[in-house]
Amino acid sequence: MVLEEKVAMPVAADFVRLTEPYRRELLAHCYRMMGTVDEAEDLVQETYLRAWRSYDGFEGRSSPRTWLYRIATNACLSALQGRGRRPLPSGLGGPSETIDGPPAPPEVTWLQPLADDPAAVVLTRGSLRLALIAALQHLPARQRAVLILRDVLGWSTTEVAEALDTTTAAVKSTLQRARAQLQRVAPAEDHVAEPPEPGVRALLARYMSAFERADTAALARLLTDDVALEMPPLPTWLRGRETVARFAGSHIFGPAGSLKLVPLRANGQPATATYRRGGDGLYRAHAIQVLTFTGEKISSIVAFLDPDLFPRFGLAATA
Repeated sequence: MVLEEKVAMPVAADFVRLTEPYRRELLAHCYRMMGTVDEAEDLVQETYLRAWRSYDGFEGRSSPRTWLYRIATNACLSALQGRGRRPLPSGLGGPSETIDGPPAPPEVTWLQPLADDPAAVVLTRGSLRLALIAALQHLPARQRAVLILRDVLGWSTTEVAEALDTTTAAVKSTLQRARAQLQRVAPAEDHVAEPPEPGVRALLARYMSAFERADTAALARLLTDDVALEMPPLPTWLRGRETVARFAGSHIFGPAGSLKLVPLRANGQPATATYRRGGDGLYRAHAIQVLTFTGEKISSIVAFLDPDLFPRFGLAATA
């Protein structure tokens, strides 16, 4: 038994050294596939468990990164069998005049935001934008996997075929269908570049100030004509500057000072954590807002009304 432990310990240490550097990017990969951080984290754990169990058979014919991605992709495909997609409200139907409406069907599981990794390479953040993640959810699971492996990770057709145990012809056909479907559902705003970083910071500061001062007019000046406001888990959503500003003034703001906002980055985009003041004077976690900037305006606001998301961003429940 002592001898077995002496042998196992170096093997385990070697496994950790070989695989641990890829944990964060595997989380991003599983998130693209699943659309939810909760399941992505579970599947990364499943990936490492499967990798450890098969480590004796890993002979270095591929890189550790490719080997882990192959395991992770197939774990996601297994998890997605029989699952519905995870939408944003805009994926369920057209805009409404008010957020008030019937609740979402109980089987709807919403897309979640992903906290930015400060160490992530900036050039990879575009592949995590919220609009793209939402669009990927429209693809069948296998199309989603092929498109991510080819167009996001840059794998060759042969590598994708080997990972998914299929032919190169099947990969090419699947990729063609996936690209066509993504082109139909991907919103135009996802292709619009943000302003330079100083402009992003300035626009975000003005947005936060409008909320904290409950200034409807100031908010309206920051929005594009066709701005969209989504508030999962509420199934309805709004479009248009006047509609969104009017709704914010009547349903969100309250008296000046009712809200406190903290700047964040989520999905490679500007974001805020919104705290709402209670009757006892404490500001409590209320929503994570992910914003899309188009030029010098805001074209999309997705406010996730889920205080349980705050710890994922390293935030306290009160401020």
